[in-house]
Amino acid sequence: MSNTSTNYDVIILGAGASGLYCAMHAAARGRRVLVLDHSGKAGRKIRVAGGGKCNFTNMDVAADNYISRNQHFVKSALARHNQWDFISFVAEAGIEYEEREDGQLFTIEGAGLIAGLLVSKCHRAGVEILLDRQIEEVSGEGPFAVRSGSQVFEAGSLVVALGSPAWPQVGASAFGYKLAEQYGLKVLPVRPSLVPFTVGGRDGKFCKELSGNALPVEISCEKRVFAGDMLFTHKGISGPAVLQISNYWRRGSALIINLLPAHDISELLEASRAENVALRNFLARYFTRKMVGLLLEGQDGETPVSQLTKERRSALAERIHSWMVKPQGTEGLAKAEVVAGGVDTAEISSKTMEAKKVPGLYFIGEVLDVTGWLGGYNLQWAWSSGFAAAQFV
Repeated sequence: MSNTSTNYDVIILGAGASGLYCAMHAAARGRRVLVLDHSGKAGRKIRVAGGGKCNFTNMDVAADNYISRNQHFVKSALARHNQWDFISFVAEAGIEYEEREDGQLFTIEGAGLIAGLLVSKCHRAGVEILLDRQIEEVSGEGPFAVRSGSQVFEAGSLVVALGSPAWPQVGASAFGYKLAEQYGLKVLPVRPSLVPFTVGGRDGKFCKELSGNALPVEISCEKRVFAGDMLFTHKGISGPAVLQISNYWRRGSALIINLLPAHDISELLEASRAENVALRNFLARYFTRKMVGLLLEGQDGETPVSQLTKERRSALAERIHSWMVKPQGTEGLAKAEVVAGGVDTAEISSKTMEAKKVPGLYFIGEVLDVTGWLGGYNLQWAWSSGFAAAQFV
């Protein structure tokens, strides 16, 4: 079969959040746009985001909610197309949503509505979306040529919206980094982020015994503190607070976890000294019976609160409010929602998302060294960076 070549103004690699949003807005400017993706379905990661409800943005978005070697890089794109712009886009489509804790916005009927909206907007704007297409080779520097099977597609602008290797089960790969390196751009080392921790030894046994139990905590690492729920798992710890702190954790670092952030156990013990209540029963007011047993480790369970020594009260307060855990590692890319690291933002214009060294080559979304907090920030970066590039492709 002979090669056939087709010309476009813009080729976008990746039919995820940033790619579809960029395509829609570029086409609205009259650009002829092609989106290519190896998956059989557009927006696969969107469809499973937020437990299938798609936490599509946050009411409060700022540069401080992102991690990048250049903390200022995100400011321009976020300012020019912010959360209110995307909220309006969703509302105008008649998609109902709700605000949950910490300003997180979720669809009421399901993530498929967001993915479907993006695809339909692309189609209406004249975007061509080709799925199940392996990208075998990218060459040229304006026009760029993309070979898929027997076809070669050409365009003056090429947008890399291929995401990261996190969530390989939805088709994620490191191909975007390979393209960046092919064109001489620096890629910073990547590591799993927004990811559960694995815990070994005595603390690991503690976690395993409590697997399935959740409680509100405060968790700190590297001078960052997050409050939220923590879930014990058979491998270690997970839950929103744990995923948040994983953005800042480095191998070898310790986590300090306050298991009772709403109270001061020393003050509670002092206030209850007049009661003739056993320590085990006293702690059961704040923790499950099983957790109480594990916290006490067989010590002083039947001792009345009034008879506890100062040293024992102090040790108990330390264990409850400053539980120090040194994770063995994380559950890896398979369980990570995103990665930290990626295409170095020093190589990219913060205004246009264009590679400084390669005119016409753009990088958007998660492929860049931009990692958002849990809570809709990574999808907002997809919308903001996709929109930014769409104005210039």
